[in-house]
Amino acid sequence: MHLFEPTFESLSTHDYPAWFRDAKLGIWSHWGPQSVPMCGDWYARNMYIQGTPQYLYHLRHYGHPSQFGYKDICSLWKAEQFDPDSLMDRYVKAGARYFVAQAMHHDHFFNYDSALNRMNSLQIGPKKDIVGLWKKAAEKRGLPFGVSEHLGASFSWWRVNKGCDATGPYQGIPYDGTDPAWQDFYYDNYEHTGEHIGEFPPWYTPNQKFHQYWKDCMTELIDKYSPDLLYTDGALPFNDQWLEDDLPYVLDDRYREGLEVVAYLYNRSIKIHGENHAVYTQKCRYEDVYRVGVLDMERSLLKKASKYPWQTDTCIGGWFYDAKASYKTPKEIIDMLVDVVAKNGCVLLNILQRPDGTIDKETEFILDEMAKWYEINGEAIYASQPWKTVGEGDTVLDFKDYHEDAAAWKNDDIRYVCRDHIVYAFLMGAKGDTTAILRNFNEGENVSSVRLLGVGELTFNHCFGVLTVPLPEILPTKYIPCLAITLKDA
Repeated sequence: MHLFEPTFESLSTHDYPAWFRDAKLGIWSHWGPQSVPMCGDWYARNMYIQGTPQYLYHLRHYGHPSQFGYKDICSLWKAEQFDPDSLMDRYVKAGARYFVAQAMHHDHFFNYDSALNRMNSLQIGPKKDIVGLWKKAAEKRGLPFGVSEHLGASFSWWRVNKGCDATGPYQGIPYDGTDPAWQDFYYDNYEHTGEHIGEFPPWYTPNQKFHQYWKDCMTELIDKYSPDLLYTDGALPFNDQWLEDDLPYVLDDRYREGLEVVAYLYNRSIKIHGENHAVYTQKCRYEDVYRVGVLDMERSLLKKASKYPWQTDTCIGGWFYDAKASYKTPKEIIDMLVDVVAKNGCVLLNILQRPDGTIDKETEFILDEMAKWYEINGEAIYASQPWKTVGEGDTVLDFKDYHEDAAAWKNDDIRYVCRDHIVYAFLMGAKGDTTAILRNFNEGENVSSVRLLGVGELTFNHCFGVLTVPLPEILPTKYIPCLAITLKDA
């Protein structure tokens, strides 16, 4: 039995499990106490920054953070209507073939019983093993189960809880993060309090004691749940240089704890399954680093197909439930899924939950629309592979980091995938009663039949490397239709 060493050389020899290559769509529950105010992402941080919308909301709704702090928000989270089985049924129907549960966010609250952190969902708030309940529901439906960890950034991210208001009636009164009785939760992170309190904090701390704590927590998490996927919100810990493409990259000892955790994850999987079934995802875009696992692109895309499987993680709205936020349309989600799959990627989609554990009617609509589309086109998604070309047409999904724009597809925009002897052509901007023109089927690729998924066989003409297919007046879906093109002698 070959086990991995905690080195770049050893871990880069890992293979990608078949389940991850095939899955294409995962659903993520990015959910925890920060959903309680229904006021968006990074609430636990921004409620301690005077003047931010979340600070103002907290002040006027709960009271000043010197008197009612984030620890008190955690006690309000009850998850009283959380029904993982009914939610998982919806997710599978919508096309999900893996599931990821948030284990802990930057707020240092754990969604499972932990011997290392008293602020957890068994002791506070829900009094439930949230991660364990998700795992049971996923495994019952045959879904690989993953966990996301956001702990690595929390030590420096949360330095703001040591502050105080600079002006106003509470000027100079310390926030509750300075209370010695809660230092284990809020951290002894005073070394970071002199840093500029900006919109984006330093991501990783150099604090070695915290590095060991992170490693111990990851080991506990892996031991408890043997996850098929572990997601790190950042680069492989603990190197902060992970998005600067124009800088030379140094593989140094700052990665030691990260490498040890990845090796531990893979080796535990090997001991359970006889081979590694686990996937590790992180966000550093340097190949030497991401080859220890899978590259994750938060709210972003690769421009071209990758020879390695990769993942984009995104959300229907914001990362935590926000009563003011708008949502992506089903069309935007399906467009993104098709584009990513054509480039050898997977989409991990966060479905927002209210603090009680339920989803709202808009979210139900999104999932229902995805289910209708997947029922027709699922054969072209699950277990497909990139074809010889990503697609045709000039329109692209122009996603920049953390900013996603919808595309205005044209009739000649196409995305391709394949499986066995079938090429699937997604007609991104197709309209009924027109002719699809596909220009990538050369003379050596003999086409034996063309099906429109959800309709059946269509007539076609293949001449001089151009395949033309008249489409029916009424297409089988209001989203992207797909042609299944069977090749002879494949």
